[in-house]
Amino acid sequence: MEKKRIVFDLLIFEDEGELSQNDRKLLSAAEAARKNAYAPYSRFKVGAAALLENGEMVIGNNQENASYPSGLCAERVAVFQAGARFPGIAIVSVAISAASEEHVTDVPAAPCGNCRQAIMEYEHKQQSPISILLKAEKGPIFKCNAMADILPLAFNSSFLGDS
Repeated sequence: MEKKRIVFDLLIFEDEGELSQNDRKLLSAAEAARKNAYAPYSRFKVGAAALLENGEMVIGNNQENASYPSGLCAERVAVFQAGARFPGIAIVSVAISAASEEHVTDVPAAPCGNCRQAIMEYEHKQQSPISILLKAEKGPIFKCNAMADILPLAFNSSFLGDS
C-alpha cells in the first residue's frame, strides 16, 4: 500500500506591516466588514473581503437568523456577491477577520466547511488559486496560497459526469 502525505505551506506574519499593500488593504476591508456583522446569537462576528482580478473589492459579513440554518457566513456572502456582481471575473484573494464578543483569541478562525466548499467551487471554476488571509482580533496573520491547500480532496464538478 502506498501512503501519501498531504501538506501545504502556511505563511505566518506577526503583524500587518509584513504584508503587501494589497493584502493590508484587503484585511482592513474584512475587519471593517466584521464590525457590521449581524451576530446577535453567537456573538461571533466575521468579516470577509474578496479581491478580484479587475481590482474590485467585494465585502461580506455573517448574517445570523433566529432560525440558525437560515443565516450566512461572511465568506459566502462575499464570494457569492462577487459572482453576482462581477460574473466571469476571477477572485484573487479572500481576507477573513473573525472575533468573538465573549472572549478574545489570538488564533485566526479558518472558514467552515461550507465556506471552504463555496470558495473551492470558484477556484475550480476559474482554474486559478484563491489565496486566503486569516486574522483574529489580535495576533498573527495566516496566509495560504489556495483554498485547495486547506480543502484537499475537494469535491467538484468533475465528479458529476458531463458537467
